[in-house]
Amino acid sequence: MFNNPNCENCNINKVNIKKINKVDYTIALLGNPNVGKSTLFNYLTKLKVKVGNWPGKTVVKYEGYFEYKNKIFKVIDLPGTYSLLSISQDEEITRNFLLFSEYDISIIVLDATNLERNLLLYFQVVEITNKVIVALNLIDEANRKGIYIDIEKLYNRLNVPIIPIVAQTGYNVNLLLDQIIDIIENKISLKPNKIRFNESIEKVLKEIEKDLVNTYPELSNFDNLRWIAIRLISGDNFIRELISKKVLHKFLINKQKQLIKNEK
Repeated sequence: MFNNPNCENCNINKVNIKKINKVDYTIALLGNPNVGKSTLFNYLTKLKVKVGNWPGKTVVKYEGYFEYKNKIFKVIDLPGTYSLLSISQDEEITRNFLLFSEYDISIIVLDATNLERNLLLYFQVVEITNKVIVALNLIDEANRKGIYIDIEKLYNRLNVPIIPIVAQTGYNVNLLLDQIIDIIENKISLKPNKIRFNESIEKVLKEIEKDLVNTYPELSNFDNLRWIAIRLISGDNFIRELISKKVLHKFLINKQKQLIKNEK
């Protein structure tokens, strides 16, 4: 049931890295350790990868490429992590990539056999970016264990596309890629549901967001200012430093200039 006997690798083609002169779409791949994230990465890229280190870090960086429906995809395998609180190098790298790097969409790989634990990272990610799609991996293993996941009900709770896959065999990977193309081409709009706190906390978060924009107008261009407010109320010194040194402001200004330049 969960194999793709007629898929022919889902028309996912190898590409010669040395001959790539233009990338159409960039995908960030993230998830908890041992959810099959790297298995999906290997399936997509057929091990046609570039290996290096993240800037200033000893953690290995994997970048792969593949072709699908005449589009060249670049996929970046972010370190497996349980959260984005920047306690470890892996968490710091993943969080900073989502904050400051250019990408079209992030695939959050969830383990269908251990969904509850995986959702912690998911809800932290959607506070930073709306550009997400869920790959619900190991759906075959969940089936063997008698675990039933109501995909429609989960979609209603999360409000993002959820594609059950088996990364090992490529089951539904073509459907995942089709959804990604539709999202990037604005055929599907994304507005993930986020955790709502009690009324008093939500009121404080709104006040912090308002104060940030009044003090630093550049931050009005940040897609998820709410995440900044949450981190500030949590006493996140990294975010305080980003604000005080105007690192985030400079990034947003440069990003706006690049968008204007691209439009011309």
